[in-house]
Amino acid sequence: MSDHEMETVDDESENEEVMEEESEDNKPQTTEVYLPNKPLEEGEELVCDQSAYVMLHQAQTGAPCLSFDIIRDRLGDNRENYPLTAYIVSGTQASQAHVNNVIVMKLSNLHKTSKEEEEDDDDDDEDSDDEVSKNPKMTGALIKHQGCVNRIRSTIINDKVVAASWSELGRVNLWDLTHQLEAVDNDQILQRYNKENKANSVKPLFTFTGHQKEGFAIDWCPTVSGVLATGDCRRDIHIWKPASGASWQVDQRPLIGHTDSVEDLQWSPNERNVIASCSVDKSIRIWDTRAQPSKACMLTAENSHESDVNVISWNKNEPFIVSGGDDGFLHVWDLRRFHEKTPVATFKHHTEPVTTVEWHPTDSAVFASGGSDNQLAQWDLSVEKDNETDSEEIEGVPPQLLFIHQGQNNIKELHWHPQLPGVIISTAESGFNIFRTISV
Repeated sequence: MSDHEMETVDDESENEEVMEEESEDNKPQTTEVYLPNKPLEEGEELVCDQSAYVMLHQAQTGAPCLSFDIIRDRLGDNRENYPLTAYIVSGTQASQAHVNNVIVMKLSNLHKTSKEEEEDDDDDDEDSDDEVSKNPKMTGALIKHQGCVNRIRSTIINDKVVAASWSELGRVNLWDLTHQLEAVDNDQILQRYNKENKANSVKPLFTFTGHQKEGFAIDWCPTVSGVLATGDCRRDIHIWKPASGASWQVDQRPLIGHTDSVEDLQWSPNERNVIASCSVDKSIRIWDTRAQPSKACMLTAENSHESDVNVISWNKNEPFIVSGGDDGFLHVWDLRRFHEKTPVATFKHHTEPVTTVEWHPTDSAVFASGGSDNQLAQWDLSVEKDNETDSEEIEGVPPQLLFIHQGQNNIKELHWHPQLPGVIISTAESGFNIFRTISV
């Protein structure tokens, strides 16, 4: 994979934010804001309202990448100056198991796409060469991967970026991404990488084959370098600890508690031995890995959802966990009251299973969710219902719902970029979106 121009989403995209109505006799079109779940009348169509976005781009990789992670880079934090650059690692889900890859990608030249920005740029420089220079760019370096990549997560260990990938074949591989990151940063190195077909010769740092089934749950511990947790579709969770050299010691004794597939897990952002998990058994569990595996489950919220609990996210600054399930519900749990087994907030906006959810990295009240209903939503818990303007509120729409992003088919995963304020990257069967809304 070499350089590819990404696509800037324009007004003809499928992102559904504004509804346009064609009037008879070719009269000028009228526009109105689209309200959730409102049926379209004859002649109406949904088009993207560019004014609702600071930036909106899309990218595709051939075979869909249904899991990815953002790689923390050395370009600095809180980067507000455009164009932006982002690095991600993803994994393909190709129709044939032997043609899958881990892909290290560099997304660069990400300009603002708002109408106001375009008008300002036109005033500054009308040269067509300048327009070409604003095309966003995607560069990728491949690593051959055995089986589809169910889920992938990255971390930094001793200044090296390491990714862990869950394979559909039931094994978990760890990869050193040093050479691939060098390749996407240098065209000459990338050409040599591709010419020598190095993608086929990269070997994992370490492979664990002790899971009894394939899985999806995986997370690096943010407080202890190199510690990893993986959960499988049988019900088992294994804890990994780094050993000497490029090796890991995996506890063969699984954490005991779940009775069905472990769908997602996350380490506490500040307690080094605490981990949360969710399962098809409808429960959310909190574990202390210092205890014996048979006694490590400390807290359980059974029947936390009406059906499978697919995803969880642990707030980085406050003791909250948000969960999403097949029932379409989003629940917010206060860990100080977790023993009450009742969420402190519940939202029902998604009409299909929730497949991804993540708290904002710095704003403790904001999170985003996505699902099989092709919607990605931004939420702000600090917004409260105003009784004085009750009549102005939209029926059936929670006041905490800030924004609905559409246009992707079967959204699978989203991540806030920790170094680019307000920027979300999301992936779906139809490809990647990289955007920032005016709401966050």
